[in-house]
Parts: sequence; C-alpha cells; structure tokens
Amino acid sequence: MTPQRSYRRLGAPRAMLLAGFLGGVCTSRLVAVLRRPRPPTRGGRGFDSRRIVHSASDAILSVDERTRILLANPAAAHMFGTGVGVMKGSALARYIQPPSVVISSPPPDAMLTPLDYFPTGSGRAGRRATDYAVTGIRANGQLFPIEGSISSVAHEGRRVYTVILRDVSERHLVQQKLSRSHDQLRQLSAALQSIREEERTHIARELHDDLGQLLASLRMDLTLLGRIDHLPEASVHLIAGMETNLLTAITSLRRIATNLRPRALDEGGLYFALQGLRDEFVERHGIACTLLADEAELRLDDSASTAVFRIVQEALTNIARHADARSVVLNLYRSNSDLLVTIRDDGRGIRAEDMDKAESLGLVGMRERVWGMRGEITISGDEPPGTRIDIVLPLDGHLA
Repeated sequence: MTPQRSYRRLGAPRAMLLAGFLGGVCTSRLVAVLRRPRPPTRGGRGFDSRRIVHSASDAILSVDERTRILLANPAAAHMFGTGVGVMKGSALARYIQPPSVVISSPPPDAMLTPLDYFPTGSGRAGRRATDYAVTGIRANGQLFPIEGSISSVAHEGRRVYTVILRDVSERHLVQQKLSRSHDQLRQLSAALQSIREEERTHIARELHDDLGQLLASLRMDLTLLGRIDHLPEASVHLIAGMETNLLTAITSLRRIATNLRPRALDEGGLYFALQGLRDEFVERHGIACTLLADEAELRLDDSASTAVFRIVQEALTNIARHADARSVVLNLYRSNSDLLVTIRDDGRGIRAEDMDKAESLGLVGMRERVWGMRGEITISGDEPPGTRIDIVLPLDGHLA
C-alpha cells in the first residue's frame, strides 16, 4: 500500500512565525556571503596590468630569453616609429643596438640574452642608478640615444624580461649645446689670455726699453752734475736725494716690468724664469721656497713656458695671501710626454668650500690655463699640513 503524505493546514500564527524564522536565516547568510571578500579573477588582473602598460608614458617591452618581443605598449611603438603589432614577435636587436663588445665577441652559442643589451660595463646614466645608456634603432634605421632599465621574473619555468626605455635625444642635444658652449668659452678664455700676454709683453718691453733708458740717462746726468766743483751744500744734498729717488724708480720699474713679463722667460727660458720668481718670492714674503727642476726638461715653446710660469706664479701668490705657510716646494719633472708639476706648502690647507668660491679667480685662472693645454689639475688639502697642487700637462707639440 503506497504511503501517502498527509497535509494539515497550520494556523495563521504558526505560519507567520515559521516564515519569519526562515527569512531571517536566509538574510543573514546572504549578508555574510556579500561581506565575504572575493579574490580577483585572473582575467581581471590581466586586464588591469595591460591597461597600465598600455597607458604608460615610458616605452615598455616584454622580452623572452631568446630576445623576442612578447609585448610592446603604444609608447614603445611611437618611440621606434612603428606599430605594436609589428614589434610583437620581432627580435630585440631590430630596435636596440647590441653593444660593440657583444658584437665583436658573441657568446659561444651565438645566442644573445636581453641582459647582453644592457651590460654592466656599458656605463650607467640618467636619473637613476639602474639606468643604462643604449642606442635605439627607429623603423627608418635612424639611431638615437636611449636610457633603459631591465628586470626579469620567472614565469612557467622561463624568464621573462621587462625593459623600460626613455628617449633622451633632446637631453643629448642640450648637453651637446652646453658642451659646445663650454668649448667656445674656453677658446675665448685662451684667446683673451693670449692677447693679455701679448699686451703684457708689449708694455714690459716699452717700459724697459723707453722708460728704463730715460731713467738711466737721468741717472747719468745726475752723476755728472754731482761731479761739478764748488756746488752749494744744499745742491749736493738735493742731487743725492734725487739720485736715491731715481734708483727707487728704476727698481720699481724693473719689478713692474718683470711682473708683466719676465725677461728671463724670453732670454733664458722657463727654468731661469722660475728661479727668478722663486728668489723674488723669498725676498718679498720671507717664505722659504725650494725649486726642484732640471733645466733640460723645461725647454718648452713660448706658449707652454708662459702657461707653466703663470700657473706657478698664481700658486705662489695664493700661498703668500692665504696659506700662512713657512715653506714651499716646487717640483717640475718630465714623465714620458707629460710635464708633472707639484706645488706643496705647509700652511693651513685649503678647504673644499674655498675652491668653489666665486671670488677664487686665481684658482679659476690656473684651471683655465691647465685645461687650455688639455691637462689635468688636482688641488687638495687632505694631506696635512698644507695644500698640494698636482698638475699633468701634455707636451705634444710644445717642445722647443
């Protein structure tokens, strides 16, 4: 006999109570489900990352281990003058030039990795320490400078490389303009120094030849006048005073002419001019000065001799004014095709902030003369006591 389910109508109060209980349970469970955080789907994450890469202003490439481009954003396509679809699947070498070291010495298996395009020895550049300077290749074959960085991540057992690139052509143009401007300023400075030396030489020669001879003639006349017999006593004293003043004028004239252009530099050469400079420095300032040099090694042409003399002269002037030193050593010697100049004193030592002062025109002049000869100069106060100046001057084309 088939069992039958019997139904019995509940009363109104009991039905309402049961419905309320079930509704409360369902509502609480629904709220719990809605409040429970749901993990993002893979499709949503991929969509977000692609949208970020697509909208990035920097060029972004995704490259596999065999340097094939897996992904390129519109900024990369615009940078290289092509399309995103064209770049996808292309070799990285089509858009970034491999370093010359890699081209001349390829890996044994003749397979380049993305890291070979950003070698450690290529030199880092840019605003961040991870930026490398590389060369890009546009679709029309034009080469242009790029700053790039590279990173990698493991994906399904393989490494995928992310390359971020920035076109720095405009920055390079600005740097080239600044470099040309600096070169022009240095050429102008060298020309002005040359003109200044010519004017000094001309004035010194005029003082020595014209005014010097005139003063010498006046001294001879005074000597003859003093030999006249029966001169009044007042006249004898007047003549003696005039002769003393005349000798002082002659001495001052020689000093001024020597400061303008020492005759020893033209008549004897650099070595004898430095000797005279040292003797005058010791006599005038009372600071011991030792010159270590060989006359044969200082036979240079006029421009080099003048530059070295002025450098040493300016160094001694700075020592006398600021160093409060008791002794100075000048060391000049040849090493292969270079002249090495070392100037040391035992004074208070130069501070780093003193070398960058706008008022340090003497140091600026020394640097300009050294750079005018394509040399190098180092000024240091780290070796107490005192200051040390090391100069290296190439002598190619400057030997007498």
